[in-house]
Amino acid sequence: MRCRRRFTAEEKLRIVEETLQPESSTSSVSRKYRIQPSQLYVWRRLMKEGQMEAVEAEEKVVPISELKALQKKIHELERILGRKTLEVEILKEAVKIGREKKLISQEPLQGLGDFK
Repeated sequence: MRCRRRFTAEEKLRIVEETLQPESSTSSVSRKYRIQPSQLYVWRRLMKEGQMEAVEAEEKVVPISELKALQKKIHELERILGRKTLEVEILKEAVKIGREKKLISQEPLQGLGDFK
């Protein structure tokens, strides 16, 4: 029974780059390293898609669909944060105007330390 070999990200990258050299073929490289040609094609595809970097950094590889969903969520949260920041600025300006016109007490508002 053969034991399963593990290649580091650097080894995978070096082997894939070797298959891209004009003087070598995928078949010859797969024989040299005793790897199935299909495995080399998988590594090559991962390298093209940029997922090989995650393997290099020993990070978790996430599906593209999950990545896009998370990016969409981040965009939505940034939009909400922007709106809330604008609301705070408007309210601060309203408090300032109200105090200038003596419609609001000059005393600090309860629970709102930075409104002075």
